[in-house]
Amino acid sequence: MYTDTERCVRAVQSKDARFDGWFFTAVLTTRIYCRPSCPVVPPKVENMTFYPSAAACQQAGFRACKRCRPDTSPGSPEWNARADSVARAMRLIGDGVVDREGVPGLAARLGYSARQIERQLLAELGAGPLALARAQRAQTARLLIETTELPMADVAFAAGFSSIRTFNDTVREVFALAPSELRTRAARSAKPPVTPGVITLRLPYRAPLNPSNLFGHLAATAVPGVEEWRDGAYRRTLTLPYGHGIVALTPRPDHIACRLSLTDPRDLTLAISRCRWLLDLDADPVAVDDQLRDDPLLAPLVDKAPGRRVPRTVDGAEFAVRAVLGQQVSTAAARTHAARLVTAHGVPVDDPEGGLTHLFPTPEALAGLDPEQLALPRSRRTTLTTLVGALADGSLQLGTDTDWERTRAELITLPGFGPWTVEVIAMRALGDPDAFLPTDLGIRRAAEELGLPSTPAALTARAAAWRPWRAYAVQYLWTVDDHPINHLPV
Repeated sequence: MYTDTERCVRAVQSKDARFDGWFFTAVLTTRIYCRPSCPVVPPKVENMTFYPSAAACQQAGFRACKRCRPDTSPGSPEWNARADSVARAMRLIGDGVVDREGVPGLAARLGYSARQIERQLLAELGAGPLALARAQRAQTARLLIETTELPMADVAFAAGFSSIRTFNDTVREVFALAPSELRTRAARSAKPPVTPGVITLRLPYRAPLNPSNLFGHLAATAVPGVEEWRDGAYRRTLTLPYGHGIVALTPRPDHIACRLSLTDPRDLTLAISRCRWLLDLDADPVAVDDQLRDDPLLAPLVDKAPGRRVPRTVDGAEFAVRAVLGQQVSTAAARTHAARLVTAHGVPVDDPEGGLTHLFPTPEALAGLDPEQLALPRSRRTTLTTLVGALADGSLQLGTDTDWERTRAELITLPGFGPWTVEVIAMRALGDPDAFLPTDLGIRRAAEELGLPSTPAALTARAAAWRPWRAYAVQYLWTVDDHPINHLPV
């Protein structure tokens, strides 16, 4: 979008928050870059130039605006709606892969050379992987500076910087303030006191956001010991590269309140990325809802409660195991089966607030389980053990960076995997916005009540008009049934 100057100028002059994250406005006279909704008086048109990423702005010598804080914009919805190499690279960079594995590690995951990835990112985003990762490190550093009492040296290495000098130089260059000045400014503003070991932050999103199905689904399907709904917040444990964490996510009118407790602050970038992915916070609800409204039978559902998101997962392998456990059983039965696995094979954790007891077991931990101890039909035991084996040996990858169609083809070859299981994994674990469940019982009931075709083939043909947002159409169709997943818990 940043190449459409006229459209970008209109968005800036109207302070349209819908375009935050789509592009950034750099002001030639002040050498500052802003988000489109910046509250200051818009600059003259001849003084504006537009960039596709904060990293590109920083590479061009612009610093972040202190008013609108463009580094805290929602991510571009492009990376969630696409499965090409650039989108997959951006999701991996968001997960901190460049900091942990370098550009060669990023390229290896994508199956390209480092030079090819560099060229593709430069062409589309105006910055290479190192510059994009540097911009993200700066944002992580700012969060740690403002929300914790960690010494600056610890902040530097936790944010992914290789040296304190690089950390200091980057923060000064990006924010035009020294790290100590950022902390002093944060301390002066009216904020709750810092709790030792807890990082409190706001997760932005594009309005509207309807929390009912999003948090209702997560709470209704929560695995005891791993997840819970408490005091208006969804809480769960997280398995992370350097340790583990516990997160509490609370819906607010203009943001999601996030409280993170991490055993190692180096996991902050990935923890934030997984929380945003879980809640689908980088979606563009206006674009989705506008297209779904074109169907006269869907329009009343969209108008009644716009802004529905797709509830995802923090770990693709975990969700795949839970999807198999949930085949042809009730939500309560699926939770019971998952809780037994957690108790037997999950890693115990200490939750200061009580309620959460374990991390969900990894595929490696489940690889040695005895199928005879599973209270499942024999065919489903085979399905589960085959899935776990493929995940444990690496022959099956279920991450935010995987190719959607190739992974579908791999899943359908596993015993006991039909279209429903494959599509629900594509929707919630892989994040495909066009995943569709025409054989789902709730979808078939909704189709019958609304007057949509009720057979899977006919419904799929009708749903072609909803592409590429069929996963969001599923969320609206599920609301026809009065199920706990559609309501925030009391």
